[in-house]
Amino acid sequence: MKVLLVNKFHYMKGGSEKYYFTLADAFKQKGHEVIFFAMKDEKNFPCDQEKYFVENSSKDGGIKSKLKMITHLVYSKEAYSKMKELLIKENPDLVILNLVHKQITCSIIDAIKEYNKNLPIFWTMHDLICVCPSYTMLDGNGNICEECLDGNFKHCFDKKCIHGSKLMSYLSAYEANKIKQKNWYNKIDLFICPSEFYKNMLEKANFTSSKIVCMRNPLPLDSKYEINDYDEGYILYFGRLSYEKGVKSLINAMKSINYKLFIVGTGPIEEELKRFVEVNKIGNVEFKGFQTGEALTNYIKGSRCVVLPSEWYENGPYSAMEAMALGKPLIVSNIGGLPELVDNGKNGYIYSKIDELPKLLAKIIKIDNAEYKKMCESSMIIAKSFFDGEKYIDDLESWYNDVL
Repeated sequence: MKVLLVNKFHYMKGGSEKYYFTLADAFKQKGHEVIFFAMKDEKNFPCDQEKYFVENSSKDGGIKSKLKMITHLVYSKEAYSKMKELLIKENPDLVILNLVHKQITCSIIDAIKEYNKNLPIFWTMHDLICVCPSYTMLDGNGNICEECLDGNFKHCFDKKCIHGSKLMSYLSAYEANKIKQKNWYNKIDLFICPSEFYKNMLEKANFTSSKIVCMRNPLPLDSKYEINDYDEGYILYFGRLSYEKGVKSLINAMKSINYKLFIVGTGPIEEELKRFVEVNKIGNVEFKGFQTGEALTNYIKGSRCVVLPSEWYENGPYSAMEAMALGKPLIVSNIGGLPELVDNGKNGYIYSKIDELPKLLAKIIKIDNAEYKKMCESSMIIAKSFFDGEKYIDDLESWYNDVL
């Protein structure tokens, strides 16, 4: 089988791209051929299909890049025509979409179905943009908001959900309405959600007549599954440093804990968090910057546990998956898809209110070696069960045959 994977970015930018490249490797390991469609970028990994990629556009780029994104917000003639060219040249058996809104656009759905109306299209939901123009389900004040689930995207404009900007919120609401009018979501054969929570949100919105299933994202096939039942005296947070991730709440919780917190990562509020630690004289918090590869793995292995204090509808983050595979317990907020990864008391703890977090941190620090080892074993076992790449491809093949 020849599989076409579509994603805005063809370099390792975040969790969506980790999934995209992991999926490609897993398909190849099973003997399938994989081809790609993405956006041009100097950071892209080498690719034989690069001549079909669309020109780069972004709200973070220059004037030309910004104008290109705005003028092609809903429908890109370039993406449509280049997708058509690629399909004619490669004749794939299955198309799997990932991040496509704004830069690539849903115009490629028309190209695919016009080329072959029976060519199956699967779409992996890395966020909730199909039912929430801001994709995070956070309003302009950073509060959780589900109002657009009723299909009226005017709420996005009223609440200035996109960066607090009326213009950006209007454009995103306009995009969502146009996509709805063009009926593109009903042309997808299967929507894949990495968490039951996301599946429930999408079903609640009733935005498509297509089938929606839950399939947890796979870890790379060469991932190590091991038990690291020791620690080097610190709690670990690793990931993006932004408001919705709840890192400031975690730092607050550490005030009463006689243990270190290592923060690994970078993001828009990094300097703000560092000032907060300095002003409040919180001496047990250390920022370790962005880390990857072996360095990041060693930070995970040496931690007592990994904390995900998210304050938004997190999906199924790779940070949790990687920590579990290395046999580390999790402490997570009871929001989004996070609690689905924790068997409370067995491979970690779930908290519903922020004032519960210091108690759980103190608890996991104090448990004896035997109980801690059981937690580490449980995390690793659950990871093997949930995130197996070969099983993921088997399931995709089964859905492909069902659709045919």
